[in-house]
Amino acid sequence: MNVRRLIPTAALTGAVALAATALTACSGAAAEGGDKNGKLDVMASFYPLQYLAEQIGKDHVKVDTLTKPGVEPHDLEITPKQTARLGESDVVLYLKTLQPAVDKAVAQAGVKNTVDAATLTKLEKHATSGHDDHATEGEGHGEAGADPHVWLDPNKYAEIAKGVGAALRKADPAHAADYASNTDDLVARLGALDTEYKNGLGDTASKTFITTHAAFGYLAERYGLDQEGISGVDPESEPSPARMKDLQAIAKKDNVSTVFFETLASDKTAKTLAADTGLKTDVLDPLEGITTASQGADYFEVMRSNLKNLQKALGTK
Repeated sequence: MNVRRLIPTAALTGAVALAATALTACSGAAAEGGDKNGKLDVMASFYPLQYLAEQIGKDHVKVDTLTKPGVEPHDLEITPKQTARLGESDVVLYLKTLQPAVDKAVAQAGVKNTVDAATLTKLEKHATSGHDDHATEGEGHGEAGADPHVWLDPNKYAEIAKGVGAALRKADPAHAADYASNTDDLVARLGALDTEYKNGLGDTASKTFITTHAAFGYLAERYGLDQEGISGVDPESEPSPARMKDLQAIAKKDNVSTVFFETLASDKTAKTLAADTGLKTDVLDPLEGITTASQGADYFEVMRSNLKNLQKALGTK
């Protein structure tokens, strides 16, 4: 006699419900975007935006960057493969006008969720020097020549962080609570960093610093300092003899002790000016990228290193 094993009605109903739930979950994940591991696929144009995505998204995101370690962001060229990769991303973070090649690639890729960091805070125009005959910082960056280096001001970087957090919540609402909490934590840390800068630079012997790359306009404005750039927005450009003469006079008048250079560009002009004026040289990193030799240093570590170098150069009363 053939005996058929009957599946209890309750068990059968449960199995069907479980299968339906799994199917719905899969469909939902596909609808909300994400890579094959279920993570939100985020592409950042350069390090400061990559760092925000990593800190806010944490385990829920897979973050990649167009500007690899050791590459000077201003000079970035986008390959067809990178443009295609942009088109596959769930969210793209970039800062319009900083990298013209990225702007063009983003427009071609047609990604639905694109976030322009320049719209998340107010950009301003900063001069590289106190003389009208020198180019303004950010020349060539947008119609008004706005300075794009907003991430060097912890307060403005916090505003951008809030915008990035909102974009991730919109793209992946299932993890909105985590994105909100991580954003709040990061903004609090940036507030603490701002306090460190205010306390550390509030009473210095000199207020003027000279740097090869005039990227520190927002930082200088926030903390009551005067930036004197040897070059403009392009750290590789050669200053005119007249500009070098001006800087020698400024160094003597404002009791400048140090000429700063950066990690991703040549230190040739800084060393030339330092040799001509008897000044020291040191690093002031604009954090446009992390070098291959940075050994795990992140935004906060580099910013605190910058603070120490500024304190040492400007002195205390």
